[in-house]
Amino acid sequence: MVATSSPTDLTIIDNIRFITNRHVELVVATAAQIAEAIDKYYNIQETSPVDALIGEMGNVDATVAEDEQSEESVIVQPDSKMITFVNQILIDAYKKGASDIHFEPGMGKEPFTIRYRVDGECYVAHRIDSSHKAAIISRLKIISDLDIAERRRPQSGKIMLRYEGRKIEYRLEVTPTVGNQEDAVLRILAASKPLSLDAMGFSSSNLAKFREILAKPYGIVLCVGPTGSGKTTSLHSALGHINTPVRKIWTAEDPVEITQRGLRQVQVHPKIGFNFADALRSFLRSDPDVIMIGEMRDPETAQIAIEASLTGHLVFSTLHTNSAPETVVRLIEMGMDPYNFSDALLGILAQRLARKLCEHCKKPYHPDREEYDELIHGYGKEWFAVHNMTDFLPELSFMKKEGCEKCGGTGYKGRIAFHELLIGTKTVKDAIKKNIGAEQLRSLAIEEGMRTLRMDGIMKVFRGITDYEQVNKVCL
Repeated sequence: MVATSSPTDLTIIDNIRFITNRHVELVVATAAQIAEAIDKYYNIQETSPVDALIGEMGNVDATVAEDEQSEESVIVQPDSKMITFVNQILIDAYKKGASDIHFEPGMGKEPFTIRYRVDGECYVAHRIDSSHKAAIISRLKIISDLDIAERRRPQSGKIMLRYEGRKIEYRLEVTPTVGNQEDAVLRILAASKPLSLDAMGFSSSNLAKFREILAKPYGIVLCVGPTGSGKTTSLHSALGHINTPVRKIWTAEDPVEITQRGLRQVQVHPKIGFNFADALRSFLRSDPDVIMIGEMRDPETAQIAIEASLTGHLVFSTLHTNSAPETVVRLIEMGMDPYNFSDALLGILAQRLARKLCEHCKKPYHPDREEYDELIHGYGKEWFAVHNMTDFLPELSFMKKEGCEKCGGTGYKGRIAFHELLIGTKTVKDAIKKNIGAEQLRSLAIEEGMRTLRMDGIMKVFRGITDYEQVNKVCL
């Protein structure tokens, strides 16, 4: 006799019969009553790893749809232990706020490890008996519509899953590894809503400057940084700020992660020859006011975007560069004309994501002189005084991590962005036309009011949002 909180789910009784090979009778109880009974009567750690995981997560009413955007995709119902297990992992990672799931088979009889990346840090979520590794990787390939017989070459696919009324997309990359193994990494792309500019973690000066350039009628705004640094989120926040019925806004993205009412959003498909440059050409024939290009992947896209910004359009895009000044040099090296680019440039926003101190357990403390001097050195001694940073006073206090249940004992919960905003002032534009180097441009931009990523991070240390350890992890 088994208690369930979902008596209308017919798959429950079939799954339990399959796993136990016994006749099963269902009775109804609330989810809270079931969780309480499990905690009271069972030690989950004594069961096998796979069954323990399924027991911990409970039954998940989820369906997995194959690689299509439409709502009428093929539905695959869980009908075996392995199918249910893989679905449970996908849901569990999503519920825990993971951005990526890493499936890592061990050598020989070593356990199969599943790791989640949460707030930019990887941790081991589950260890499973090695006998299950082939079945798990095969199941991931099947629901991603990949070739399960191909084990020598990397493969890419995606999984569409609907859970509690929300559509979640998982981008899968399968890579052959040593020992005739295959690793799989899933990037979780949950459909989400844009954040307001006020919620983006901008300093007051950067927020005022960013709003100022968003008010311009035409020009180009670039958001730069490595993969996973929040570039798309920032651009959608900017679009949300200017998204009004009087403006026609087109976006080309790969994939479309954030949806907004009022935007005309396009998913590019490089496999069929529909790339960012093609989308941009189409937009320019579709009466746009604002255009957002997901990424400048090639000189052709960059050239068309700059030309569009010079012909009366406000253009947003991203690049994978390390800093705002370096972006200018990179684009000119790609063949962009310095005069056209400098005329078009409104601003370049470089950013990184660092872990925030947990709001529930962080503790204030007074730093010693050595720690304070280290912050001065990191900020730059000449600019520390110019920017009126806080003096070393007896009442000066920073925050430090402690660890509690809310943050899993790590002392960190959530992430904060560090920003470096280079504004296209007349001085900066003249310097770009002279083709000066990145270091010279950086010094000039700081004189014009830019704060580097490290400067912005240290300012957030003084505000008690994060600590210097996190600044050092993400900033040069």
